[in-house]
Formats: sequence, structure tokens, C-alpha cells
Amino acid sequence: MFAMSLIVQKYGGTSVANPESLKIVADKIISAKKENHQVVVVVSAMGSSTDELITLASQLSDEPSPREMDMLLSAGERITMSLLAMHLNSLGYDSFSLTGSQAGIITTSRHGRAEIEKISGERVKEGLEKGSIVIVAGFQGFNPDTREITTLGRGGSDATAVALAASLDADKCEIYTDVEGIFTADPRVTKKAKLLKEITYDEMLEMASTGARVLMARSVEFGRRYNVPIIVRPTFSEGTGTIVKERVMEQAIVSGVTHNDKEIKFTLFGVPDQPGIAGSVFGHLSEKGVNVDMIVQNVSKDAKTDISFTAPEEQKEEVVKILSILTEDLNAEGSDTDENIARVSIIGAGMKSESGVASKMFKILGANEINIGMISTSPIRISCVISKDDMQKAIEVLHDEFIVN
Repeated sequence: MFAMSLIVQKYGGTSVANPESLKIVADKIISAKKENHQVVVVVSAMGSSTDELITLASQLSDEPSPREMDMLLSAGERITMSLLAMHLNSLGYDSFSLTGSQAGIITTSRHGRAEIEKISGERVKEGLEKGSIVIVAGFQGFNPDTREITTLGRGGSDATAVALAASLDADKCEIYTDVEGIFTADPRVTKKAKLLKEITYDEMLEMASTGARVLMARSVEFGRRYNVPIIVRPTFSEGTGTIVKERVMEQAIVSGVTHNDKEIKFTLFGVPDQPGIAGSVFGHLSEKGVNVDMIVQNVSKDAKTDISFTAPEEQKEEVVKILSILTEDLNAEGSDTDENIARVSIIGAGMKSESGVASKMFKILGANEINIGMISTSPIRISCVISKDDMQKAIEVLHDEFIVN
């Protein structure tokens, strides 16, 4: 499509937190330009400015409309893109900024959690043909039916970058962040965590969906669907980072140990054990956009059963309301929440061809007196819900056994 190679670079909030950080980012962009790459840059809002805008809104309205919140929050990225373009132009590198809508990022109409449907990217392509550096606001788009600005929710800037890379047929998408790359575990939790040189899309998807916060699942899904190599690299050092791609040279049985302590276990007690009940429960939750994860339905007793599931803690209020309604509608005995839970998971493409991994994991946790409350699996992942008090110990013993040893 283009005569020279095309790179999409994305810089997160910590990478663009202040003028000094923006100067470092500009140097990296210029280095890529000097290496004869065409460069498209996607930026997040500066530092914690999104949180500050949310706080401002809460001081003026108890329930601000989703539409006005999108108008407010989309301002953060616009500030970053303008400042970065100004600085690059002052250094003699022709640059210009585009909002999500100007870049042709078309989304669904749902405010706060819109999804990218397509990217026309006409103005981006025009800029590249002129040799300009094009800077695009992440996290936002436009719905042509409602003619409204939308935001993409958590991980939206990463999704913007990878989707743009796919639509432009870029050679790669570089995600710059404040860590060295993707590790075998959270280095803040265990000092033995190792930097991974490469990882498959499937493994990264599982890691992202089970608590690893370096990349969000939706951006990895874009990369896998369109085969865009994603490189996670540090902004403030010269590390080579981690490449996420279709295949890796050597598949470990376990590539990583992840954790998530931001979930709550919900239980609906004494539900009539009848066909269609589970469909009714989870249908109601789905309609309200609740992200249900692990599910357990107990063995029926006296024609009644208990249904337990986990969901993100930020959706607690919504879930409690739904369970209260369902308790009455289904003639259930009641509901309960357990916030003292955490999920630990082991992930590895090599599990597909290795037997006994699950039993080994359960034995390790048992030997360390860590009780398992719920279990879920996929071909390359095993997850256990445990007490939050045991999380640190569980991560360390699993990492030691499966990765260090």
C-alpha cells in the first residue's frame, strides 16, 4: 500500500503525563521517522487527567448523562494530540492531529463503551502521502446515525491503535507504556517475574482477560483477527519489549501466572431447578451489560439449586439490583456477595499437548493450604477463585513451580 514501512505507535497516559514526557515521546517518533518509516501516533489523555475529569463531573452531577460524559472525557486525548503536534512542528517535523471522528473511526452508538465498527482513515492516508506525522486521539470515535461523539471505554486507546494499524495495513503496532513489556507475572507482586520476548495472541488474550493489565483483550483480538504484530515497549528506556504474534518459536507449557482481585462473587440461593432458569438469570445480566465470568451451579437438592458467578467490582451496584429483582421473580431464597475473592490463573499454549497440568496446579495450592472456591478452564488456561488473603502466596508458589523451576 505504501512505498515505505508503516508503523502505528500508541503512547499511554503515563507516557504523555507532562511536557518532559511529551518531549521523550517526540524523540521516539522522530527516530522512527529517521529510519524511513511512515508514522501514525495514537495518544491517550495526559497522566490522570481522565480521572480528574470524572471527579469534576461527580462534583456537579450525581448522575451525569453518558452523552455528556463522552463529550467531557474525549477532551483529554485532544489536549495531548495538539500539544504533541505543536512540539513536533516546532522541531521541523510536519505533523497534525485528528480527533477520532476526523480520523474516520466509526463506532456503535453506545456511550462510554462503544465498539469500533470500521475505520475509513481518509485524512490519515492523505497525511501519510504528504509525508506528515499523523497524530490521532485514542479512546474515541463517532456514530454516524446519532451524529454523536463516543468513547470506547477501558483500553480504548490500545484498541484504536491496533484497529488503525489493521485498517492501514501497517507493518506493526507499537504500544509504548511505563513497563518493559509483558512479564510471566506481575513484577509488583513477585520479584521473580521474567520478561517475555514473545507470546502468542491466544496466550495474550487469556492473560488480558484474567487480570494482566498491560494490554486489553479487545486490542489483542483486533491484532489476532487482522494478524497485526503488536509490540509492547517501554517509553522511558531502550528495551526491546515483547512481541505478540500468531506463532512463537518455542511454546512453554506455562507462559504466565495472572491474577485479578477486582471481582466479586455473587450467589443466588434456592433457585427452582427448572429448565430455562439459568438462561433467565444470565439473560437479565447480559441485557444490562454485566460482564459475567466464572459460573458454578450447585447440584440440585429438594428441587432447588444455587447459582454463583463472578463479575467486575465496578458493576456491583447493578448486579445487586438485578439479583434483588430475580429473587422475587424466580421465587429464590435470596442472594449474597463475597468481595474477599481473587482469581489466579496459569496460561500457556503448551498445555494443549501436556496432561496433568490442572492436577499439578490444584496439588500446589492444596499443599500451601489455599482453598479453591471455583474453577474454570480453556484449552490454554486454568483459573481458580481463592480467598484474596491467599492471592500473593498463590501467585508466588505457582510461578515458582511452573516458570522458575
